[in-house]
Amino acid sequence: MLRVPSPAKLNLFLHITGRRESGYHELQSIFQLIDLYDWLEFSQTDSNQIVIEGLASVDLEQNLIYRATQILLPHAHHVTGLNIRIEKNIPMGAGLGGGSSNAATTLIVVNQLWHCGLNTEQLAAIGVQLGADVPIFVHGRNAWAEGIGEHLTFIDLDQKQYIVLKPDCFISTQRLFSQKTLTRDTKPTKFCAYQLKPSDFRNDFEPLARSLYSEVDEAMQYLDQFGTAKLTGTGACVFVEVTEKMKIDDILNHSPCKAYLVNSLNESPLTHFTV
Repeated sequence: MLRVPSPAKLNLFLHITGRRESGYHELQSIFQLIDLYDWLEFSQTDSNQIVIEGLASVDLEQNLIYRATQILLPHAHHVTGLNIRIEKNIPMGAGLGGGSSNAATTLIVVNQLWHCGLNTEQLAAIGVQLGADVPIFVHGRNAWAEGIGEHLTFIDLDQKQYIVLKPDCFISTQRLFSQKTLTRDTKPTKFCAYQLKPSDFRNDFEPLARSLYSEVDEAMQYLDQFGTAKLTGTGACVFVEVTEKMKIDDILNHSPCKAYLVNSLNESPLTHFTV
């Protein structure tokens, strides 16, 4: 049995810079990996079945872990049955990329278990079919992202800690994208501009998330007392960078919702994974 971590991410900012004829939105963002992990356990079996435990609330055909195994089948040279058990610590519908990370972890592990022989670039190209965030977790490095999130330029970021709050609500990404007041024409920018003045960079979904979900607004007001609160992804999680003057335990203990203290990662623990 293999027990493998599946890390979360933060979007340090998220701009919508346009919209394609296909309906997909052009984005710019920075993906920062963090040490909040789901854990996946893989056991090979003699059957031809894929059994997934720990996500009963998600239909099998919609489960990204299951879909990741199916997308590898045409490349497999040694197919076995699999029991995959997930220990879920990354909240769902939170903007932390848990589902995409789980899919990427599955691609990395099953690629080796089934002797698919695919390299990282090939796995990332397959992964984008499962979700625009999957490639960042396949590569396992922090990145400046463009396109629909799949065009990645790997970057070095300073080591930091963040306080992350998970408001008690589930945000519908489709609902946010459908709002007529959503900003879709933020001017494209560069990583060097972010480095010079990161405070100028925002999440274009934040005003909508705050107006449509009072729990998000409450969490952001709480964190704004201590720094500049930001929304990650399309939410619902919000976060603030930790500074020396913060009384971290007090902030965590008095939070209006579930709170996490996390560390940034330079790379995913899966970067050098081998069976």
